[in-house]
Amino acid sequence: MGLEAVLEEIRERGRKEVERIRRESQEETTRVLSAAQERAAKIKQAANEEVERQAAYVMNQEASAANLQVKRELLNTQKELLDQVYLRAKELIAGLPESFHREAITNLLKEAKTQIGEGVVHVNPRDRKVLEQVLAQNPEFKSFSVGSDADIDGGVIVERKDGSLQLDYSYHTFLDMVWESGLKDASDLLFG
Repeated sequence: MGLEAVLEEIRERGRKEVERIRRESQEETTRVLSAAQERAAKIKQAANEEVERQAAYVMNQEASAANLQVKRELLNTQKELLDQVYLRAKELIAGLPESFHREAITNLLKEAKTQIGEGVVHVNPRDRKVLEQVLAQNPEFKSFSVGSDADIDGGVIVERKDGSLQLDYSYHTFLDMVWESGLKDASDLLFG
């Protein structure tokens, strides 16, 4: 064999070796790229799932906060309305005619007589004359005397002469008792 044939054979083997290395290199590159793409797809999917989870969490938190805010505003509005009803009831009671207040004072003094027996009676300035008339016209109340004016809407506050016991029979006290016991029913009626 001549040198030329030997060179050609070496070249041929070199080409085949280069081709084999290229093929293996291409296969390895394809395998590595495929594995990298697969890992990238998994990472991307995991990231998307985490983003969706976080977005759902944030949305739930925001919805809960919004619902709580709406409920708080609704309750505040309902409370304001109930407070207005309460104040209006006090105004209406205070605006009732003198005959109503006279009868109320008389009945409240009868109750106070069973509890205390004698004492000093305090009323608001509007009812002072009514109290004086009730005490003057009813001998059963001779053990009671007119006291100083009280800061009440109506009714009476009766205390023992020695100050050891005080009965609060003011309209405010009775209205508060009725209001507290009937608040749930009133709220259910008004706001269902």
